[in-house]
Amino acid sequence: MRQSRRAYLASVAGAAALGTAGCLGGGTGQDETSTDSSNGGTDSGTNTESGKTAIPGTDCEVAPRGKVSSAPTPTLGPDDATVTVDAWEDFACPHCQTFTLEVFPQIESEYISEGIVQFRQFDFPIPVNKWWSYHGASASHQVYEEAGNEAYFSFVHTMFENQDQFGGNDVEGSLSTLESLANDADLDGCSIAAAAYNDRFRPYVESMRTEAVDENGFRGTPTVLVNGEQVTPTWSELQSAIENVR
Repeated sequence: MRQSRRAYLASVAGAAALGTAGCLGGGTGQDETSTDSSNGGTDSGTNTESGKTAIPGTDCEVAPRGKVSSAPTPTLGPDDATVTVDAWEDFACPHCQTFTLEVFPQIESEYISEGIVQFRQFDFPIPVNKWWSYHGASASHQVYEEAGNEAYFSFVHTMFENQDQFGGNDVEGSLSTLESLANDADLDGCSIAAAAYNDRFRPYVESMRTEAVDENGFRGTPTVLVNGEQVTPTWSELQSAIENVR
């Protein structure tokens, strides 16, 4: 368990503060993580004569890969930073989009780049969208696995910029867009699309959701903590919290 009892109590109190400014959930992992077979689920795709998997919406054929149950935490900033900022987000949450596109860049320029803050990103699929909340997370971790921290955070920014292109019932369209965006970022678009379609990191992402809900008591996204204390995820509140503990 990463957060203290104090952080747990702060998260309960903070849920009310988030209110309409966050995407709210609250069910257990078992209640919320069931696969929706109508939108791709964890289907492994269509096997071709070569034994590879054809990814819908793309021209990609990718060799099957196993599911991943553990992965490194995407992190920016030095290990000896005096301040740690943790963000728990859902890729389909519009409030997480706002945080990632508007607040995170300010944290990065003011504090991460100066070595004051170490920023850690965690998955917390509410899920806002039963497909993209999970499959988008799998795509992001595939980027991390193949290209590392900086590429991960850059592509997460791109995914949130294009949030309206993902989810819904158009799985093929989502995968096509994902492949194209990944290729544009000099990543392996077929590999990223395959990880999303096959939900390769589902076991790990589910474990993160269980930690968020059952261990830490979080109920909404984005949930952001500064040195273990939950803070309203606005720039002014985060800046104040960081300055108070730096």
